[in-house]
Amino acid sequence: MRRLMFATVALAALALQPALAERQCASLADQSAFEIQALRSELMVLATGCHDDDGYNAFIRRYQSDLQANERAIDAYFKRRYGRSAQFQHDRFVTDLANAMSRQGSELGGDFCPRNGMIFREVLALQSAAELPDFAAGKDLIPPTIDVCTGTTAPATPTKARKPSTRTAKK
Repeated sequence: MRRLMFATVALAALALQPALAERQCASLADQSAFEIQALRSELMVLATGCHDDDGYNAFIRRYQSDLQANERAIDAYFKRRYGRSAQFQHDRFVTDLANAMSRQGSELGGDFCPRNGMIFREVLALQSAAELPDFAAGKDLIPPTIDVCTGTTAPATPTKARKPSTRTAKK
């Protein structure tokens, strides 16, 4: 009976995880893309800091096509949002995200690897790539210092004020 109760509580907690993550984007698709990007970044930081290249490589191999599709979604978001400066903004976001996660790891010190290392086993235990978005959302990995989806439209391009025309129409 006790095991049944524990299993029920565990399943309920797992089902609620995506709802617990703070939503920052107007679009669920954009939110999911940023959460998957944050998961990938977290795993990269773990692989680098904890010398777990095998876990990271297994993750990349298993979800390669989904991660590539996610990268295209992120690219589309930045192009839509920033126009010509999309690549710069995208690169800055990825760098800021990795740096923030690395700082969090440094704050944990020696606990970082044992505490966070099991995420490789968890993500590789998913039944299919279809579970990846909910898994990433449930991990709530986007640091509070990183703004995502700060706007839904590209910023207005400054335009030069036009002088009134001095030409007169010919009759």
